[in-house]
Amino acid sequence: QVQLVESGGGLLQPGGSLRLSCAASGRTFSSFVMGWFRKAPGREREFVAAISWSGGSTFYADSVKGRFTISRDNDKNTVYLQMNSLKSEDTALYYCAARRWVAISRVADEYDYWGQGTQVTVSS
Repeated sequence: QVQLVESGGGLLQPGGSLRLSCAASGRTFSSFVMGWFRKAPGREREFVAAISWSGGSTFYADSVKGRFTISRDNDKNTVYLQMNSLKSEDTALYYCAARRWVAISRVADEYDYWGQGTQVTVSS
């Protein structure tokens, strides 16, 4: 069993930056693919970014590519999402997720564990 706890959300103006963190329990964190997803009111949950167990491979949604960076520290059992040049359309509840398989996935249903989410609101 893996427990995930997100932190770092907040309210900020367009163009600002924020770093989300996701702390994972359990000794097998380094073997999980980790992902970030988000859900905005009235919209379906969408893929944001994912990172391989080693950190050597990353994938991003087109909407965040070049602005967001996913990274992980396996010694700290933590995955991060650095968000720059934030836009109002980035406003959402951001979720961290863990996948037991080696292959990276953009599909939410292929992730096994989820956090409770952290709210990011971008507004002037």
